[in-house]
Amino acid sequence: MARFSGATWKPISVNYTKNGQDSVRGVVIHIMDGTYAGTDSWFRNPAAQASSHFGTSRTGQLCQWVDTANRAWAQAGGNRTWLSIENEGKGGDALTDAQLTRCAEVLAWAHKTHGVPLQLTTDPNGRGLGYHGMGGSAWGGHTSCPGSRVVAQLPEILKRAKAIAGGSTPGPSTGTYTVKAGDTLSGIGKALGIKWETLAQLNGIKAPYVIKPGQKLKTKASAPQYAPFPGAAYFKASPNSALVTAMGRRLVAEGCSAYADGPGPRWTEADRKSYQKWQRKLGFTGADADGWPGASSWAKLRVPKV
Repeated sequence: MARFSGATWKPISVNYTKNGQDSVRGVVIHIMDGTYAGTDSWFRNPAAQASSHFGTSRTGQLCQWVDTANRAWAQAGGNRTWLSIENEGKGGDALTDAQLTRCAEVLAWAHKTHGVPLQLTTDPNGRGLGYHGMGGSAWGGHTSCPGSRVVAQLPEILKRAKAIAGGSTPGPSTGTYTVKAGDTLSGIGKALGIKWETLAQLNGIKAPYVIKPGQKLKTKASAPQYAPFPGAAYFKASPNSALVTAMGRRLVAEGCSAYADGPGPRWTEADRKSYQKWQRKLGFTGADADGWPGASSWAKLRVPKV
């Protein structure tokens, strides 16, 4: 997915799930109940079994520990579908003015990059800006995190995020961005996590790369159509289908081929062994890497419709 150019990149090597972020419903606010430096150190300790995508200090430093393609371990059952910001402080503290602004910057970026709506939510199945305690026991039972004073500040974070976003139309939800006065391709690219050269190519813009206020820019190519997961039983019935060929070609493209010949339309042991390589590449082990396709690994393979 993406890294926020406005944050210092401080990657951790443990305590997260690679390629594990299923979607981004919104941004969850946390309180560290400790220091910025101490939390950074703790997240690097394998014993912690905890992490966050972003973190702020009381003085307004902002770092990113985990790429948003990966699942941080911040709010238990909410990890797969929410981004997280840990904020330096203790229970009962309010966020500093600098922290409010940095949280707003992350929310505005998530709006532009991941289509997160600029709204408040207290629903774990909702979308927008939320807080750790709203998830209840499913999110680890941390109902006092980040505390009532911080929860009362969420509307201010939202207000600042809206001002930062400036009414532009974000990428993933609509695939467009409306140019504002003073915008440049490189500046838009940084905000959206897209190379400016990609923006120019998508929009047929050539040197000297002039853009004008009000101009709508495509921020992504037309989305390809992917085949839905047909179910595990489908493959165990040894199908003979163009879908199997399409799957095999994607496995080959991902460097997961166990084929001596093919791939072809008939499901074979070579298909199963190739798919097993794909599962292991995603980090699955044991029974989760037996070569029989599952919904999660299938979604990540992105097999085109046939």
